[in-house]
Amino acid sequence: MADHTLHNGSTSNARRKVRHEGPRNHLLAFALSILLTGVAFLAVAYSLVGEETHVEPWFVQIFIITLAIFQAVIQLGFWMHMKDKGHAYPILGIAFGFFVALTCAAAGLLWSWW
Repeated sequence: MADHTLHNGSTSNARRKVRHEGPRNHLLAFALSILLTGVAFLAVAYSLVGEETHVEPWFVQIFIITLAIFQAVIQLGFWMHMKDKGHAYPILGIAFGFFVALTCAAAGLLWSWW
């Protein structure tokens, strides 16, 4: 067995504390993803019931896009480990890619409107 002790010249042996997330955070992220997906399906189903619901289509669309952004943040944080230290360059790359995609979408909209 490996001895995980720190030897700094003193007589006391201090155990190294290894921070491990464990399955609790992964199960929490999975449950949140399932919940957000279910809420999105319910929002669409509720808006399709009929005119007695009085839910505007634009509200459902914005609500679903908000849920999608929140779910993407959860996926990046927990499954892609972007919340950990040392991920500045991947986060910068994702932000740059999002900026490029948003610019292309805006350019496509402007091009199709003219």
